[in-house]
Amino acid sequence: MQYRKLGNTELNVSLIGLGTMTWGEQNTQAEAFEQMDYALERGVNLFDTAEMYAIPPRPETQGSTERIIGQWFKARGTRDRVILATKITGPGMAHIRDGRSCPTAENLRDAISGSLRRLQTDYIDLYQIHWPDRKTNFFGRLGFEYDPDDTFTPFETVLEALQKEVEAGRIRHVGVSNETPWGLMQYLCLAEKHGWPRMVSIQNPYNLLNRSFEIGLAEMAIREHCGLLAYSPLGFGVLSGKYLHGQRPPQARLSRFPDYYRYLNPIAQQATEAYVQLAREHQLDPARMALAFVNQQPFVTSNLIGATTMEQLAANIDSVALQLDDAVLSGIEAIHQQHPNPAP
Repeated sequence: MQYRKLGNTELNVSLIGLGTMTWGEQNTQAEAFEQMDYALERGVNLFDTAEMYAIPPRPETQGSTERIIGQWFKARGTRDRVILATKITGPGMAHIRDGRSCPTAENLRDAISGSLRRLQTDYIDLYQIHWPDRKTNFFGRLGFEYDPDDTFTPFETVLEALQKEVEAGRIRHVGVSNETPWGLMQYLCLAEKHGWPRMVSIQNPYNLLNRSFEIGLAEMAIREHCGLLAYSPLGFGVLSGKYLHGQRPPQARLSRFPDYYRYLNPIAQQATEAYVQLAREHQLDPARMALAFVNQQPFVTSNLIGATTMEQLAANIDSVALQLDDAVLSGIEAIHQQHPNPAP
């Protein structure tokens, strides 16, 4: 395993991070235990979860992923070997705290308390704002549309509340997710001005079908030491090629949950077919090539993979050993020029 520094902290996190959102929905607790055991054995030390997981979000399964991780910590005694990341839910989840999901001081306190209880730990290594509570371009929106009536929790309120949680020892470091360049810069500038906690990571989507992070955030990630925790590196598994030409493998995520069509639009499918063909021309597994591309980016701190089977998990972790050569990278750039960001 390779390791990279988490922002400006003392923590070194594994280049492959373990995503967990299938546990409690697509995966049982026993399967999740097997994944965590194996990942830890392979040197993966960053586990990423959220209070809203499992996915898709439902009242019946909310918090189930954190509870499974907590049971694993209790059974294995491994809490000190894991860098644990979780998140407070953004707006729109009526079943969480009766819809109180904006990052006010009260909501942050309640969310952290709930996560600590479910995770059976007394501290969280990295606590993240899952998505902004203002109207901006995330979750598939490439362009920004201004709403003069938009109101949101002031950044000062968020950081001051997080400062109190750090002082209490309940969280160690803070990060953002699904954030924009403007939002990240606001957090960083205010933290520097007031001595509040500094964002050490940004967790946004990044993959061959969505490289929009490169446009405004990549330079910030490097220069501000706030690296990317890349999620959806395989575009919900689409970049493996398993959904091409209308295929829907039994029990696969997009077979079970067809509403998640973000990476299945016609242009994304054309791009995916080209990437799969490129991989095969170079005798590479398409999924491994897609993951290796993410791994090689200098602005990436950790590549958050998710798997429903042990075979997938092992193959995804193995991607750290693959270094793409210039011919493959040139081929990727050529396809990207033809189909730029078809699934933002």
